[in-house]
Amino acid sequence: MGNGIAHVFAMNGYQVNLVDISQDALDRALKTIDKNLERMVLKEKITSETKQSTLDNITTYTDLSQGVSDADLVVEAATENTDLKLKIFASIDEAAPAKAILATNTSSISITKIAAVTSRPEKVIGMHFMNPVPIMKLVEVIRGYATSNETCASVMDLSKKLSKIPTEVNDYPGFVANRILMPMINEAIYSLFEGVAGVEEIDTVMKLGMAHPMGPLQLADFIGLDVCLSILNVLHDGFGNPKYAPCPLLVNMVTAGKLGRKSGEGFYDYSHGGKDLIVSKNFK
Repeated sequence: MGNGIAHVFAMNGYQVNLVDISQDALDRALKTIDKNLERMVLKEKITSETKQSTLDNITTYTDLSQGVSDADLVVEAATENTDLKLKIFASIDEAAPAKAILATNTSSISITKIAAVTSRPEKVIGMHFMNPVPIMKLVEVIRGYATSNETCASVMDLSKKLSKIPTEVNDYPGFVANRILMPMINEAIYSLFEGVAGVEEIDTVMKLGMAHPMGPLQLADFIGLDVCLSILNVLHDGFGNPKYAPCPLLVNMVTAGKLGRKSGEGFYDYSHGGKDLIVSKNFK
């Protein structure tokens, strides 16, 4: 998500500082951005000059303090782990200018809780991009309890300048996107777990019957099964409603390291590249 967010800002003329603790991770991110931009050039969506100017707009840092020291906006896109995000935001708050808006790309964690570890809760907001960021139009803009009208208006306006469509929502577990999406994915996993149908059959029903571009199990693999589990846990803990309890099959798969595309196997097997959908041998 981080490289996609950097890609979109840089392509729209913004100077971007891309920060990670690992230079290898930064090098991989730049390689991915370069590859995605080249794909756009080949499709004649952008020129070679635009590709180069986009890359020129990105500077990498392994030191967080240096990376945010002169920022107007910081967009955090670390993994969906509450303790990690709170630690990062406390550090960003110390290093970023007082004028800077601090945004998080969290897909479920409370904006209010994140804002509480900073000295500027009125300037903390959710800026939830959809994956893949360069293609998907939606930005879910989430107001925390203390987020100011000025901060919200600035982020809504900025999102439009990125050629995105921002939608304002309030700070409750899962917001809107994942409060609706994750129970559907979880129910699809339960349908598999209970033997109602197989992987391919469940996805086919949703693709052909509901006009979804991707079936829920394929989508879960794309998102990452660990991320799906984290979001369901946030929903379950936040609402205390058993309908959000993650399916035991999902829990077992994450425990076993079967996380979807990023691990090479989830409900489908991606060891051959993932161009053709091959159901994992565990579900045949």
